Amino acid sequence: WSKNGITVAGGNGQGSRINQLSNPLGLYVDDDQTIYVADQCNHRIVEWKIGATDGKLVADGNGAHQLKLPRDVIIDKDSDSLIISDGGNNRVVRWPRRNGTPGETIISNISSWGLTMGDNGYLYVVDYEKHEVRRYKTGDTQSTVVAGGNGKGNCLNQLYKPRYIFVDREHSVYVSDYGNNRVMKWDEGAKQGVVV
Repeated sequence: WSKNGITVAGGNGQGSRINQLSNPLGLYVDDDQTIYVADQCNHRIVEWKIGATDGKLVADGNGAHQLKLPRDVIIDKDSDSLIISDGGNNRVVRWPRRNGTPGETIISNISSWGLTMGDNGYLYVVDYEKHEVRRYKTGDTQSTVVAGGNGKGNCLNQLYKPRYIFVDREHSVYVSDYGNNRVMKWDEGAKQGVVV
């Protein structure tokens, strides 16, 4: 490990130029070490290649069929698409990486925050307002609650304003439970989590 870090995206003050970020939230690093950043206050997703001094705009906007306050971004390798938590529009969108066409809504009416894909082909989405994590089969609109789902609170079967998630090889869900200042682990099929 190096004693000092290096800036790999942004670093030129807060702003809207392509070499700047404004309230960056989630990020994803692909197999080529390319970084995708949810640049929330600029309503865009920016791609940063290794050693680049400027990012590349890959998804943006603040209007119809565009992004508004994106919170997280991941890559769906099967469809070679970005999956974006479009928080200001209360949806999750799939945005093709290669052809530059606007995204399609894949989940509506959700106060989405963190996202992850499991190795089981499921998409996991944090619903910030419902205080839960939901699991979706790719291409399906039906979901299963896998963490929380019992209203807001600090009991072991509750979450309060969850933000980000990670799913391990055993399909356990780790949740940053922002409102409770804790990290929770929910084993697959569990009715409550444990504080880790």
